Amino acid sequence: MIIRYDSKIDALYIELAKGKYYSTRKIIDAILVNEDRKVKVLGIEILDATENINALNPSKTKVSIQTS
Repeated sequence: MIIRYDSKIDALYIELAKGKYYSTRKIIDAILVNEDRKVKVLGIEILDATENINALNPSKTKVSIQTS
């Protein structure tokens, strides 16, 4: 998984899998899901990220992964 933030357009992209892009499904105006031909999710894009993710402060955000 790779998480990218583009400050120029205030968008956060979470790449969940490698694959050949086929289509984008709009969940709501600010959340888009990219899929391959088999409808496998490749990534999730969040537009206006600093407005739509309360905890997102690009200069101070830390990512932690918890496993059980």
